[in-house]
Amino acid sequence: MPARLRLLRAATVLLAATLAALLLVAGLAARGTWNSVADRDAPRTTSAAGLDLALNDMDAQAANILLSSGDAGQGRLQTPYTKAVGFYGDARREIGHDLRALAVAAQGSRADEETVESLTDDFAEYQELIGRALENDGHRGGKPAALADYRRATDLLRGQLLPAATTLVSSNDAAFEAEYTTARSTLSAQLIAVLALGVLLLAVLGALQWYLARAFRRVLNPGVLAATVCTLLAVILGGQLLSASATHLRVARHDAFDSVVALSRARAIAYDANADESRYLLDPQRRARYEASFLAKSQQLYGLRGATLASYDTELATTWQAYETDHHDLRFTGEFRRELDNITFPGERAAAEKTVETYAVYQRDDRKIRALLAAGKEREAAEFCMGWEPGTSNAHFGAWMTALDKVTDINRAHFTSNVEAGRSEVSGVLPWAGGLLAAAVLLTLLGLRPRLAEYR
Repeated sequence: MPARLRLLRAATVLLAATLAALLLVAGLAARGTWNSVADRDAPRTTSAAGLDLALNDMDAQAANILLSSGDAGQGRLQTPYTKAVGFYGDARREIGHDLRALAVAAQGSRADEETVESLTDDFAEYQELIGRALENDGHRGGKPAALADYRRATDLLRGQLLPAATTLVSSNDAAFEAEYTTARSTLSAQLIAVLALGVLLLAVLGALQWYLARAFRRVLNPGVLAATVCTLLAVILGGQLLSASATHLRVARHDAFDSVVALSRARAIAYDANADESRYLLDPQRRARYEASFLAKSQQLYGLRGATLASYDTELATTWQAYETDHHDLRFTGEFRRELDNITFPGERAAAEKTVETYAVYQRDDRKIRALLAAGKEREAAEFCMGWEPGTSNAHFGAWMTALDKVTDINRAHFTSNVEAGRSEVSGVLPWAGGLLAAAVLLTLLGLRPRLAEYR
């Protein structure tokens, strides 16, 4: 009999220790996952998206400077010029910051390292070309030479810089997704193992209680009963830790961050489309190219099969009215569709719908710009395109970006809150689960001590 009691005691201690070790390993792994998500995976993806946006913004502002500067300052559109110069400097500084952040994040990935190196070299050449264009533009009659340099710069941007930045967004997001998939699989396996060990430990404690009741003719052993309750609570807490971590990880990654990435892409595309309007006004020889480019970016944002610039506004209004009548009636594609397919959080749908509505206003402004130019009113078209007064295109573009940022902020806030909740789950639950298992071992030893003493 004492040998059997000692065997059951040893089994209880061993299983409890194994379960505690498993929970410790799982908790540390979960904490490592959250650190990677918050400090590496998400920042490097958003840095790449930020680089894409800043490159588009810098080129747009360079076009705006050339378009609003007049002839060596004569006939300058002062407010658009001043704002464009300020935004140009902001974008250039942001690109430098993003390139440094991406260089650090790329360490360990040879492909990403080479992409960042190529981006850095190409950006230096791009700055040189833009600098030369702005210098030529400062000379009387220097607009043709400035335009030639700007063409070379924007061709470099569209041919090399933007594709490389897009590649970095995709590769960093794919790396995040791979880590997410691995972490979710690990959490599922650990949850199964915790539950299996917990059930086995409870079964051993139940067998021990039954054996004591039968051998010593007592209904319950208080120590073993308390140990069973502690074990049950520890298993519940451990299961909660792992299942909650998996839930927070899914919400952070797919419900929130997928939308952040889609909206970041949308913002970069929007800035590039806005730049196409300025390029269209600036460069008569390439107007057909920039008009087609603007339509292509519009289709990336709110895709309408077969739409042209002439029919786009009508089809947008028709499909949007169908969506407002039935939120499942989505007859469009693009980044806005991706966001509307992933509505999760309170206030997100209203903010996303506001974004599309302000986008529709901006699209109508584009037709006005082209109509003014077709009527020979080039200065009025430029003033409406780059003006900041209420009712101008830039003012409506700013309203669109404000609405877009609100949707992004909702998703980013939920991403951050789920990361913090996941971290808190580990730090808050793990010590309790470990303490309960330690108490279960101690209570088992204390409960068996009087019974074993009878055989000394």
